[in-house]
Amino acid sequence: MKKKFLTVLAMALMITGASYAQGFHLGVKGGANLAKIDNQSFKDGFKFGYNFGGFAEINFSKRFGIQPEVLWSQTNYQTAANIGEVVPGAISDVNVKLDYLQVPLLLSYRPSKLITFQAGPQFGILINQNKTFLQNGQEAFKKGDFALLGGAQLNLGPIKAGARYVVGLNDVADITTESQWKSKGWQLYVGLRIL
Repeated sequence: MKKKFLTVLAMALMITGASYAQGFHLGVKGGANLAKIDNQSFKDGFKFGYNFGGFAEINFSKRFGIQPEVLWSQTNYQTAANIGEVVPGAISDVNVKLDYLQVPLLLSYRPSKLITFQAGPQFGILINQNKTFLQNGQEAFKKGDFALLGGAQLNLGPIKAGARYVVGLNDVADITTESQWKSKGWQLYVGLRIL
């Protein structure tokens, strides 16, 4: 057990050392979420939310690196007029607000200093949900969300600006439904590298 731990620790230290040699940066970012759930229970249209948090740039070479992030993210949806027919006890035309702690882990490819392409998984933990969605006050959404995202980022010195498309991979409904609730949307952001 100690041998495995020491091996993992040694590898982490080597990666960290290589990261500092190639470039390690920290920053803050914030922006907008445009999200929807692909399901007949919700209105088909992107609703506005927000995101803010921090990021790290860990460069392994001139062109490749990873960008882990920690974001507070709010997404909003609106239930459809006929949701009561599909989900018993659901209230129609209700704004649903979900607050997530999201952790994207992105692979970065920089073909030039000006632009970076990014893709990778995003893990989300549901922190808060309004309970006006069901008549009995029950929570309707699962505590975890898993998605894939991809997009592009402009690098203007320490200023970053980008857009990503997010596709949810798991059913986020925590109640019995006829079909799955899967999220999708856009993340738009501006960031500032501070270290």
